[in-house]
Amino acid sequence: MAYSYWKNNIGDKQAVFNLYFRNNPFGGGYAVAAGLELAFRAIKDYSFSKDSLEYLGSLKTERGNPVFENRFLDYLENLKLTVDINGIEEGRIVFPFEPLIRVKGSIIQCQLLETILLNIINFSTLIATKACRITNAAKGRPVLEFGLRRAQGFDGGLSASRAAYIGGCTGTSNLFAGKRLGIPVKGTHGHSWVLFFPHEKEAFKAYAEVMPENTIFLVDTYNTLNGIKTAVETINELKQKKSCLNGIRLDSGDLAYLSQKGRRILDEGGFPNAKIIASNDLDEYIIESLIEQKAAIDIFGVGTNLITGKDQPALGGVYKLTAIENEQGRWTPKLKISEQPIKINHPGIQKVRRYYDEEGAMGADLIYDEFENINKNEFIVDSNYEFKRKRTDQFF
Repeated sequence: MAYSYWKNNIGDKQAVFNLYFRNNPFGGGYAVAAGLELAFRAIKDYSFSKDSLEYLGSLKTERGNPVFENRFLDYLENLKLTVDINGIEEGRIVFPFEPLIRVKGSIIQCQLLETILLNIINFSTLIATKACRITNAAKGRPVLEFGLRRAQGFDGGLSASRAAYIGGCTGTSNLFAGKRLGIPVKGTHGHSWVLFFPHEKEAFKAYAEVMPENTIFLVDTYNTLNGIKTAVETINELKQKKSCLNGIRLDSGDLAYLSQKGRRILDEGGFPNAKIIASNDLDEYIIESLIEQKAAIDIFGVGTNLITGKDQPALGGVYKLTAIENEQGRWTPKLKISEQPIKINHPGIQKVRRYYDEEGAMGADLIYDEFENINKNEFIVDSNYEFKRKRTDQFF
């Protein structure tokens, strides 16, 4: 497409694109914007390297002719992005059809950015939203992101750790994310540590001696309740060596029952401040159920279901042309028509204004053209349910 714009001498024509999603993810009522900083960084560093240009030059049509002529490759080599970018701040609650990012500039530059922006914003927003749903379900209890081993590749793991932190997680097991992004890192030993030793108690003792100030035992390798008792016995025997029991991790079984029993064992053993961490394929629904069962869990470690957005593999964000500048320098709105109403875009150069009620709660978001004057008695109409409407002056 960029080559075609260039070939037709219309590549410098000014345009506006909006990046938005059509449906709230996970069947919920909102999404959490994420990925804006990564997008800005990608745009700032955007260029075509020598080897990239050589690759493009090597592409051939079915008849063996070059796909791109050399003059176009020279154009790409000297290309410097001059687009204007507007975006919604990361961590903000957002809703369908709102432009998460608005790109204004030459049509060729706007078009070249489509895939990279969608790739970054779609995944980051999806995972940040899942993290927010999970942390909300935890009702103030810390949630740790434990998903790197199940992530969609190494780079997906890094960006997912970042998005999960934006969405409310308090830490990650991903040390590279800690190094690169400054996210607090947390973790425990695995079952292999316990299995390596002849007896569970030997494994706990060896670990506690190495990690006296960060002793968290994974207690379900053999028998969970016995494992908790062994953890208490081990630390009591090592107290003179200044080892302490920071906590235990439960990774299988009936987490509500085991946490309640485990809490009693820890308290009676002299460790009322030891934390109980639970993992094992958790998501917002299981966490909500555990809390309803009055599980004695202090921290949740969530892996696969968070890092992959398991119950929805993609956000479904789109990047649509909404306006072009005409020969007279005026902006012309562009509307895509579809037999599926949800695929019809909102035309124009859009902005978003948020209204709050008198209690400070979000009341509505207004999507409007930046050239429109918003009056106090404008009606905000729900795009999915036209009978749902409210005047702007009814908000605080």
